[in-house]
Amino acid sequence: MARKKKPLPLLERITIEDVAAEGKALARVDNLVVFAPYVVPGDVVDLQVRRKKHSYAEAEAVKFHEYSPMRVEPFCKHFGVCGGCKWQCLSYEQQLHYKQKQVTDALTRIGKVELPEISPILGSKHTQAYRNKLEFGFSNKKWLTFEQINSNETFTDMDALGFHIPGAFDKILDIEECFLMPEINNKIRNGVRSFAKERSISFYDLRRQEGVLRNMMLRSSDTGELMVVMQFHCTSEDEHKQAEDVLCFMRDSFPEITSLLYVNNLKCNDTIGDLDILTFSGSSFIYEEMEGLRFKVGPKSFYQTNTEQAYELYKVARQLAALDGSQLVYDLYTGTGTIANFVARQARHVVGIEYVPEAIEDAKVNSEINGITNTSFFAGDMKDILTEAFLEEHGHPDVIITDPPRAGMHPDVVNTIIAAGPKRIVYVSCNPATQARDLAMLDVHYKVTAVQPVDMFPQTHHVENVVRLEKR
Repeated sequence: MARKKKPLPLLERITIEDVAAEGKALARVDNLVVFAPYVVPGDVVDLQVRRKKHSYAEAEAVKFHEYSPMRVEPFCKHFGVCGGCKWQCLSYEQQLHYKQKQVTDALTRIGKVELPEISPILGSKHTQAYRNKLEFGFSNKKWLTFEQINSNETFTDMDALGFHIPGAFDKILDIEECFLMPEINNKIRNGVRSFAKERSISFYDLRRQEGVLRNMMLRSSDTGELMVVMQFHCTSEDEHKQAEDVLCFMRDSFPEITSLLYVNNLKCNDTIGDLDILTFSGSSFIYEEMEGLRFKVGPKSFYQTNTEQAYELYKVARQLAALDGSQLVYDLYTGTGTIANFVARQARHVVGIEYVPEAIEDAKVNSEINGITNTSFFAGDMKDILTEAFLEEHGHPDVIITDPPRAGMHPDVVNTIIAAGPKRIVYVSCNPATQARDLAMLDVHYKVTAVQPVDMFPQTHHVENVVRLEKR
């Protein structure tokens, strides 16, 4: 006979003490560390444990006894359900405080390197409508909130257009209003959903791999341009006609769209990097501008999602690089060459290296359209390209700027950087923990001389950090 599982405990009147990883907060109950989302330090709550391990537990707040003075009223009706913007309940001043603390803790506890005084974090001027890119999924399996389930309402319309629910891969939360982009994103998304339902155009079923409407990506720019990429799943002439009807509706209803693109994706996943994207109306790309430079952004291009703060981030990187026009600069993980082109005016030559070939082609175009002639770009895996032979051919850099993905740099790349022997390294990171690990590897040969955190993503726990290292 199977043993009955012991019910998980309810922890009463617990004071939330601190902020933890992944946007959660924590409390300590006896010797147990308890993690909970959507609470802030100073809240006094009852916590229902949902998952328990030996030394920690995961819980959710089921009752509030006292609200923290740090707490603010979330401005979005979808807060706590969609899984994004987890810090909306925390004042922006305190968000910056905890992001600064996150950087300090990572560099001291993980890096264990000698540090200068860490500069105060650069906050974002705008804490809403700051993103230039969002993706929304279509699904015929709408996620129902607890309130909806308990309402005794009968739900016959289960089509949804919005965000994927964490932990429920085929369920979509129907989004009515999202504050991450300007209002036009709400008008377009809600308009397309209404049009599709009126015409009985099918929303995608991820399990059955059928349904016409699959995904929508919106991308805006500071030049006022707006790109929308519609992802369809069409297997018949009738379905292709339905997709065309949606595109015609969007073209005619939203003149703000300057680039209306589409792709027919019959794969099992939503990635479109290996698919041909077609132009229905307008241009096949949009432009971003920064300090008089124009950057061409296509549907597959990587560009920092907070345009305004990206400018602040790149200014910090350029300032810490301390260029005077005489240096050979290597820009590692260059993407579409934004940093490389941004610092080129202050450098003798810039060499950009990036894994994605299409991004490198964009980087070359971005140099060309800005009349920049002192850049070279190379595509391939960083650890395979950045070799001693490459350094002999292209020169040993005076300065290296590196902006790796969240996983940080491969040990081979760190060792090659050390072998290249630049006078200065500027390390831009979106993950202070992996940055700290890499700094520990560099520490034998390089000393950290400046640390500048930058907030790119208000209402979330994510933080960028820029570190300058100088040769010992």
